[in-house]
Amino acid sequence: MEERIQKVMAQAGIASRRDCEEYIIAGRVKVNGKIAVIGQKADPDKDHITVDNRVIKGLEKKVYFALNKPRYVLSTVENEKGDERRTVRDLIPSAERLYPVGRLDFESEGLILMTNDGDLAQKLTHPSHGHTKEYQVLVARQPDNEQIETWKRGVVLTDGYKTQPCTVRVRSLAGKGAWLVVIMKEGRKRQIREIAALLGLPVVRILRVRIGSLKLGTLKPGEWRELTSLEVEELNKEEVRPAPFKKTFVKRAPRSAAPAEPKPSKKEMAKKFIRGIKSK
Repeated sequence: MEERIQKVMAQAGIASRRDCEEYIIAGRVKVNGKIAVIGQKADPDKDHITVDNRVIKGLEKKVYFALNKPRYVLSTVENEKGDERRTVRDLIPSAERLYPVGRLDFESEGLILMTNDGDLAQKLTHPSHGHTKEYQVLVARQPDNEQIETWKRGVVLTDGYKTQPCTVRVRSLAGKGAWLVVIMKEGRKRQIREIAALLGLPVVRILRVRIGSLKLGTLKPGEWRELTSLEVEELNKEEVRPAPFKKTFVKRAPRSAAPAEPKPSKKEMAKKFIRGIKSK
């Protein structure tokens, strides 16, 4: 049966469907010896499909692992810099080709789903499916109501992008700081850290405790477990779709730029010209 090539690749455990589309755009995918294009369909049982000249084999058994990523571990499959830093793939001794769903930055910790199910990865990472992610965030200062409400409404980041509304509340106080609960649908790179910095709330620690219906539970840093069939079924169910949203970017004027003076009308320019002649 023919399917879109990116779906065939995702089902074969190559990568998430979105990443597979990037492979196709980059010309790394061929069908029967010809470079594939977005939208093209193929039958994995009949067609010869390759990625970087390697043949896509039969569909792999789908596997799912919940991992508590420790601090200072890369949430990638490979360490591109080749240094001594570990990756999340190093923590799970599985023969299947796994990739992370819901990346965390190097300093952050908490729940990551490791799987070879590209369709599920697409559902969990794309905002249109409405899956939320929950974080516990320790900040060095106790926030006031204005800071919390601003975070909830959305904050304009340094690149001009305005974040979507989200849930933010104080979970508990911690000395001069506080633990916050942050629940959101989007996940731009280092978004929580940048928002907190803009609001004057330095981040001490970020711990993700939930992705959709999947919870971190009692897993300790570095520990992992296989998901139950019920957990996988729940993750595959779409949550209530949110109303369509439009990404908002705010254009910022250069700080050094002086406000532009209004351009004089033709009538004013004529009067000025006549006054100049009379004064001579």
